[in-house]
Amino acid sequence: MSNIYNALQERILVLDGAMGTMLQAYKFTEEDFRAERFKNYPTSLQGNNDLLSITQPEAIKTIHGKYFEAGADIIETNTFSGTTIAMADYQMEDLVYELNYQSAKIAKEVADEFTLKEPHKPRFVAGSIGPTNRTASMSPDVNDPGYRAVTFNDLRIAYKQQAEALIDGGVDLLLVETVFDTLNAKAALFAIEEVKEERNINIPIMLSGTITDASGRTLSGQTAEAFLISVSHIPLLSVGFNCALGANLLQPHLESIANKTDFAISAHPNAGLPNAFGEYDESPEEMGEQIEEYLKKDLINIIGGCCGTSPEHIRVIANIAAKYKPREAVILSAVERSY
Repeated sequence: MSNIYNALQERILVLDGAMGTMLQAYKFTEEDFRAERFKNYPTSLQGNNDLLSITQPEAIKTIHGKYFEAGADIIETNTFSGTTIAMADYQMEDLVYELNYQSAKIAKEVADEFTLKEPHKPRFVAGSIGPTNRTASMSPDVNDPGYRAVTFNDLRIAYKQQAEALIDGGVDLLLVETVFDTLNAKAALFAIEEVKEERNINIPIMLSGTITDASGRTLSGQTAEAFLISVSHIPLLSVGFNCALGANLLQPHLESIANKTDFAISAHPNAGLPNAFGEYDESPEEMGEQIEEYLKKDLINIIGGCCGTSPEHIRVIANIAAKYKPREAVILSAVERSY
């Protein structure tokens, strides 16, 4: 664990880019998602990208490798929807442990291969923990604002199962990401703290929120600074933002928290905003120019890409990041808090 703290003090760490963007290029069919094992499964499985860690593991392994080759220090597991809550859409709740375990195992194997080749640049695996498709703070029914589709305890149980499987599979850290509802995130953090206590382990935690639009707030209504304050009681490795916005629109929100915490700061923005067809047009060079502004202003410790980004985006970002020193966060205090 101490390796990632050491690496953070030495350089800006590079996170990988989008998994979904890369998988779309494969144009997997329903039959590809099913493979032989799920040939007769009663529901449609196309679109369940997490399942591909079981049915198309070579594709997942190849994508991880491409991001490492592009310069990534950290890759995320293919587990964005790896909770019983999200998998209920596919009637695959019983498969959650295996999905997370196998995804972590694949990613760790690739990371170990690259670390072995370049021992001076250790590679890390972040267990991706997505927000689920339900929110604990808001009602999905406009006619019943007091109704909730999920409880804090439902989320805690689901997140705990996911975290345990990811840890069993060998991840180096956990990434609670794309947080649009801080109450959901608190359930995930609570669950992780339970696992840490029960297993007597210390595993670094990255936390990444999502500013949903020009209002500068998360979906549940918090500003960037309020989000930071809400989660600062947990000994985090890093806090930051991802998704929804491109790099230039995300910058003011990073600026609003960078001088208010001694956690490391992370960002993995989209490749701009989607066009009329939902596609991302921002080139690696365009995105790189915007991200360089983060580095000039000493805002960042961990940088990567979200929707629309590819290994080429990460290559450009990694080359730019190598020219700058990391934001001077009090990383050592994070180490002390974690022990």
